[in-house]
Amino acid sequence: MRSQYLSNSEAETIAAGRAIASGLAPDAVIFLSGDLGAGKTVLTRGIAEGLGIDPHEIQSPTFTLIREHRGPHGILLHADLYRLEPEQVGALGLEELLVGPGIKVIEWAERLPFDIQGAVRIEIRRADSDDSTRREIRVEPA
Repeated sequence: MRSQYLSNSEAETIAAGRAIASGLAPDAVIFLSGDLGAGKTVLTRGIAEGLGIDPHEIQSPTFTLIREHRGPHGILLHADLYRLEPEQVGALGLEELLVGPGIKVIEWAERLPFDIQGAVRIEIRRADSDDSTRREIRVEPA
């Protein structure tokens, strides 16, 4: 798995997600961080596609908080902590979910009040303030 991707479009961000998915352990935990609108959910669509899950099923779980998707190559658990404060996250039972089966993608992972050893950390940010489509995706492998 490469440690950095540059994306100039949504399609390239999805392709980066597919590439990342190909290098993940079967029960990997991914902590996604980045500004609002940086492309965290788009990258998750690519990871889902890499697992054989229809990327159109992937929507930001901002209001439902956690969604589970199943595909021929595994389970994807997708959580979004944007609307929660760290003290509220504990009530979700995420610690148990994160050690269960499947790939777990946590958007706004910096709001977790605990750490998961071995989590893959991915940061997405705009590479240039003048270009709203260019993204830099940095992967810190487990």
